[in-house]
Amino acid sequence: MANFAVLPPEINSLLMFSGAGSAPMLEAAAAWDGLASELGSAATSFSTITSGLAGQAWQGPASRAMAAAAAPYSGWLSAAAAQASGAAGQARAVVSAFEAARAATVQPLMVELNRNSLVQMVMSNWFGLNAPAIAQLEGDYEAMWAQDVAAMVGYHGGVSAAAAQLAPAQTLQDILAALPNIGIGNKGNANLGNGNTGVANLGSGNTGNNNIGGGNGFAGVTANGNIGSGNQGNGNIGFGNGSNPALGTDAGHNVGFGNAGSNNWGFGNAGDGNRGIGNSGNNNIGGGNAGNNNVGGGNTGSNDIGFGLTGNNEIGIGNTYFNTATNQFSLGGLNSGSGNIGIGNSGTGNIGFFNSGSGNVGFLSTGTNTHFPGQLNSFGFGNAGAGNIGFGNAGDWNFGFGNSSNVNTGFGNSGGLDTGFGNGGAFNTGFWNSGNVNTGWGDSGSINTGAWNSGLVNTGFGFTTDTGASQSGFNNSGTNVSGFNNTGTSGFVSGLFNTVIGGGAISGIGNTGVPTFTPVFRGSDSGFFNTGTDLAGFFSLARLLAG
Repeated sequence: MANFAVLPPEINSLLMFSGAGSAPMLEAAAAWDGLASELGSAATSFSTITSGLAGQAWQGPASRAMAAAAAPYSGWLSAAAAQASGAAGQARAVVSAFEAARAATVQPLMVELNRNSLVQMVMSNWFGLNAPAIAQLEGDYEAMWAQDVAAMVGYHGGVSAAAAQLAPAQTLQDILAALPNIGIGNKGNANLGNGNTGVANLGSGNTGNNNIGGGNGFAGVTANGNIGSGNQGNGNIGFGNGSNPALGTDAGHNVGFGNAGSNNWGFGNAGDGNRGIGNSGNNNIGGGNAGNNNVGGGNTGSNDIGFGLTGNNEIGIGNTYFNTATNQFSLGGLNSGSGNIGIGNSGTGNIGFFNSGSGNVGFLSTGTNTHFPGQLNSFGFGNAGAGNIGFGNAGDWNFGFGNSSNVNTGFGNSGGLDTGFGNGGAFNTGFWNSGNVNTGWGDSGSINTGAWNSGLVNTGFGFTTDTGASQSGFNNSGTNVSGFNNTGTSGFVSGLFNTVIGGGAISGIGNTGVPTFTPVFRGSDSGFFNTGTDLAGFFSLARLLAG
């Protein structure tokens, strides 16, 4: 935008006398005053309540610790109230500067009158008789120009002075970052809970900032702004939403559970932008769609409306459809795949409804058993992964629901090979762990036995230090082991009474990992009393999916 010093009075005067005027800034000042009053009342109330508790009903070391931790919060509220009050005062100063500048600005009508008079004098200037009048009008115009510029200079100076008096927003953020934690085992500041690594988390076992819930993040990889538990990525609402390394996705901003993609509403979606359940494609409305931009269920094609469609741009069910691209109508069965029992299946060998995968028993599943081709794939519904027993799993070989990673027993796990719920980390037995290989709950550190530990390889509660040991817990052998009575050789083990051989990973109770000749399967299990590899659940029941 051009500098006001070079703008003619026609523009400067018009700008000053048009628009909303000072009313919006007066409203802003009133709003800042209201905020200052509310913050001041909150600070007074908070201080009164905490001092009353500490002085009467609640005595002892815990009371003194609470009072010491609460004092900075009261101070922050008071500082915020003072800054809001200052902002209100500066807003009123801007109003005063604006009103003074407008009073000093030439009225637009006077500028227009000057210009119109000049035109009339020039048009009737016979033999130069109007030259003195023309010169007078030009002189008046230059004076108007100078008057407007002077008014704008004063306005600019007043606004700049008011802005300079405002406390920068970063100051409040610095105050927040310096607030102490309320809880044990936290690394960072302003956490309300236990075992967090980060800032301003409400809950336990989070790695990241501004999370409400537990176990968000993954072993040093932060997750921020989540509401729920066991989420990886940012801005998720729900639990078990996370990045799935096998799918190469980076999850975030999901609403629901067990989504491995981004911007999904629902559960068990492995793609992005879906509204529904068990979709492995993108931007679908419905469930069990392997294609993109579908409305319905069990479609492997794209841009379809209906169920069990394998082509693109089709409306219908199975092999009975109308193709909107070719304007052709097809009359066939209600399944477009082969060997299906049910309706609306576009895959092969399904029993149920609207499955686009193969070998599924249930409905709205897109997975296919790639580890053991030709065998059953999953039992349940809305599973986008392979080999699941349950519902809403975007990962593979899970027993439970809402798991976005692989070989979990439980619900809402995004880490992988977890037994429990709400774990963002991997190889955990318990809940709300964002670290790895923990036996317990609320640990953002790794290889801990206990709860609320942000350090590494600790046995107990609320430790923030790193011991440098290779195992935690009791009666364990091997390295990278937590829990009780576990045996591991070159693997990762958490839980109780587990045995792993050959570099596998186990969580849960009473499992024995048996490696196979295939390097991918190294004797990794989760759950309870399983013997084998890639098993989740109880008593090796997942073998049913391996034939």
